[in-house]
Amino acid sequence: MNAIALSADDEPDESPPPDAVLPVVRVVTSHEQEFSDFMASAAPRLARTAWLLCGDEHLADELVQQALTRTYLHWRTARERDPYAYARRTLANLRVDTWRRRRREVLVAPPDLPETASDPRADQHAERDVLVRALATLTARQRRVVVLRHLVGLSEREVADDLGVSVGTVKSTASRGLAQLRSVLGAADAAPDSPTPHPTTRSTDARRQR
Repeated sequence: MNAIALSADDEPDESPPPDAVLPVVRVVTSHEQEFSDFMASAAPRLARTAWLLCGDEHLADELVQQALTRTYLHWRTARERDPYAYARRTLANLRVDTWRRRRREVLVAPPDLPETASDPRADQHAERDVLVRALATLTARQRRVVVLRHLVGLSEREVADDLGVSVGTVKSTASRGLAQLRSVLGAADAAPDSPTPHPTTRSTDARRQR
């Protein structure tokens, strides 16, 4: 057998020992990177919409995670048109499912709501709290329509497409919902020194869509 000569610059290959723990290298695909970028930009907007729909920060976070998971699983379809619209529509539909599963819903103030008015953001937090409490007095359909149409800023056609209803239904439901909100918020403005009552949300049977 001929011997193989090694030059001074050559080093023999060193194989790792059999029991060595090798690092796991995960290759991120363009598909995953694209969704990751989308998620970073969409999550805050989805979180705000979810919180307005349910009034509970923890439940809102759960809804956002579920909506993003479903969007990821159907990313090839979602990305073809408007992935944010797909995720938002999924979020709204998940909220309906949650209303049907839960017999009662308790409105929880966000944890950063100050106890006193010493915080410079107190007025902003108080207004947000009053708004979500007023939204809790609406039916499930009214709340979804009002949130998507007037707080998220969708057109009547976009709301209709998201909820799978007609534009006429969006208009009539929004009208009733806004009238209810004006009544509740007007009562709150008339008695600013009175504590805002903590609403006990009606049962799911009473909040079903008409």
